[in-house]
Amino acid sequence: MHDRPTPTELLDAVAAFLREQVVPASSGSLAYHARVAANALDIARREIALAPAARQREQAALVALLGADPATDLAQLNRMLCERIASGAIGLDTPGLAGCLWQITLDRLAVDQPTYDTYLRSLGQAASTDEDR
Repeated sequence: MHDRPTPTELLDAVAAFLREQVVPASSGSLAYHARVAANALDIARREIALAPAARQREQAALVALLGADPATDLAQLNRMLCERIASGAIGLDTPGLAGCLWQITLDRLAVDQPTYDTYLRSLGQAASTDEDR
C-alpha cells in the first residue's frame, strides 16, 4: 500500500510553501535562498518523474551507437563515448552521434531547465517535424 503524500506531493508542498509564504515574508538573502531552495525542490521533483526514462533512452542509444553490451552500465557507456570521441574514433560525422547527444541534452534540460528558451524552441521544432510526417 502506498500512503499519501507521495514524494512528489511533498516536494510540491514544500516548494509552494517557500514561494507563497517564505519569499513574500522575507527580503534580501533569505528571500533569495528561499527561491533557490524552491527551485531545487522543483528540480528534484522533475528528476524523480523524468530521469528514469531518460536514463533508459540514453543507455539504449549509447549501446546502439557504441556497439556495447546492453548490460554495460550508463557510467561506463559514457566513459566509452568520451574515450572514443577523445581518440577520434568517432566524431560528429559518425551516424547517430549528433542525434544521440542532442537527445541526451534535451532530456537533461527537461529536468534542469524546462523553461530554457532554446529547449522550448527545440520542442516546438520537434513537434512541427512530427506533424509534417
